[in-house]
Amino acid sequence: MRVLIAGGAGFLGAALRRSLELDGHEVGILTRRVPRSPIEIQWDGHSQGPWADRVCEFDAIVNATGYGLEHWPWTPSHKRAFHDSRILPGRALILALERAQHRPRVFLQLSGINRYGLHGTDSADEHTPAADDFLARLTVDWEAATQPVEGLGLRWIAARNAVVLDSRAGLFPLMALPVRLFVGGPLADGRQAVPWIHLADTVGAYRFLLENEAASGPCNIIAPQPASNADFLRAVAAALRRPYWLRTPAFLLRLILGEMSCLVVDGRYARPQRLLELGYAFRYPTLPEALEQLLERS
Repeated sequence: MRVLIAGGAGFLGAALRRSLELDGHEVGILTRRVPRSPIEIQWDGHSQGPWADRVCEFDAIVNATGYGLEHWPWTPSHKRAFHDSRILPGRALILALERAQHRPRVFLQLSGINRYGLHGTDSADEHTPAADDFLARLTVDWEAATQPVEGLGLRWIAARNAVVLDSRAGLFPLMALPVRLFVGGPLADGRQAVPWIHLADTVGAYRFLLENEAASGPCNIIAPQPASNADFLRAVAAALRRPYWLRTPAFLLRLILGEMSCLVVDGRYARPQRLLELGYAFRYPTLPEALEQLLERS
């Protein structure tokens, strides 16, 4: 399979690239930087150019673009960057595909589990309506930017990511840091959900969806075992053999983080209904299994 990854230098795009290349697939990377290797194709992420003529060379496109939500504080300029870095590349890809004489078969759009909002009494699945907060609206616009590929005959998939756990990158090292420093404990009341998935299963799910002709539409990329914030950090403390004792109050997190505090103070449970229906087999379905692998060298 020949796969073009927009955002292939980022955390998830790079992980998918490594996995595909290990199995002998051809990968192209759309990047804003000056190309450093033959597989890199330069673009600006919002307008047409020579890169657009290359989309016809690939069997699949993965749109993994997006300015990270971990950038703090969430000023108006940062929020605009969150939006534009997701929506404008998607629109540019659509325009290139409209003009292409030969089109890929499948388009994988990365998205977020926060589409369902940060509150709710039920466990969200792919049929749960979108919420109306900032993160949910961002995700709705993100998906809407590329869904028109369905009208061009491509199989379109929206991979709604949970928090992706990796020992060296992403949010997990930061999440585990207080525990490592012997000040671990629940954030706020600890009852809020922590939607999580191991990086190996994230990449595995992407590849499964790209290769499975029955896969289309939204798909929650999340582990099947739910975890509250208290459960999650208690399990990290147990894996690291550290104490679990210091609660961080919600008001302090909101004071320090501002609007960004919603990422740690709030959270809604969700389940990978579509992945399970399609038959994806998780490598790390439970939190203890995932943490054992992530922290085995700690």
